[in-house]
Amino acid sequence: MGVVADWVGAACLVAGALLALAAGIGVLRFPDTLSRMHAATKPQVLGVLLLLLGIALRLRSPSDIGMVLLVGVFQLATAPVAAQMIGRAAYRSGRLDRNLLDADELAEREPSGGQLG
Repeated sequence: MGVVADWVGAACLVAGALLALAAGIGVLRFPDTLSRMHAATKPQVLGVLLLLLGIALRLRSPSDIGMVLLVGVFQLATAPVAAQMIGRAAYRSGRLDRNLLDADELAEREPSGGQLG
């Protein structure tokens, strides 16, 4: 049982590292804020969760698993909020290409159509 858990943990570690690498490359290569925000949150969170699963499968101690679980919960709680704030700041400062938006629900709410000043 321990050998199987070690191999599954190693596979999770490799998959998580590859997803984190893909997220980093996406942040560097994507042209606009919204695309970069997507790359910074979606594959990064899944990559971190896979890394944490791999670590939990390798360590197997109840205290270590509790700590890994806390890290995973905080990652799931903070990454979407940070992405929302980055997206809102980019929208309000006008640092995004409006042609890329399928729908702009905030245009009616913002007095200057999303542009400050």
